[in-house]
This record gives sequence, structure tokens and C-alpha cells, in this order.
Amino acid sequence: MATRPAEIGPAGIQAARNIERLRLARALSQHQLAERCTALGRPLTNTAVSRTERARRRCNVDDLVTVAATLGVDPRDLLPQWTAPGVVCRSTAQPLGLIQEALLG
Repeated sequence: MATRPAEIGPAGIQAARNIERLRLARALSQHQLAERCTALGRPLTNTAVSRTERARRRCNVDDLVTVAATLGVDPRDLLPQWTAPGVVCRSTAQPLGLIQEALLG
């Protein structure tokens, strides 16, 4: 019996968008990003980068940290910009509780 891959949630989708946005801002192709990640010790193919950016592949923490280093950003810059409970979300100026409710149902 084949198992179905776990669905990628809103945080994963936002990370995928941020990876693509920052990669394009640095004028890097997916192939170049993959090569640079591999050179840092985290082997990635351009297919893996493409699937990650399209939210068809999970970006695990090792991938996230390596991609961030390759793009010259803090790993937090690839994640949704949330703050502590009760504090306003930096990226949307919405209370975090509303965002959590929207994400978690």
C-alpha cells in the first residue's frame, strides 16, 4: 500500500514563495541555487528546488538553513513573519491570533 505524501501547509507554502522570491531577486536560476547548496554540503538538484518552490516537495530544516545561507539571508526570512502570541504579525500588521485561526482552523 503506497503512502500519500503529507500535505504542505500554509507555512510551507509561504516558505516556498519566499525562496523563489529571494532567488529571483538575486538573479539565480534554480540550477545555480541547487549547485550552491550542494557546494555548501547539502546536495540538492534543480528538480528539488523547483518542486520546493512549487510546494510539491517539503523543505526540511536542513534544506531551509542551507538555502538561506546560499541566498545570504537569515533562515527566519524564509518563514512566515510571526511573532509571539498576542503580538502583531510584522508582515501583515494583523494580530497573530487571527493568523493562527486562519491557518489552524
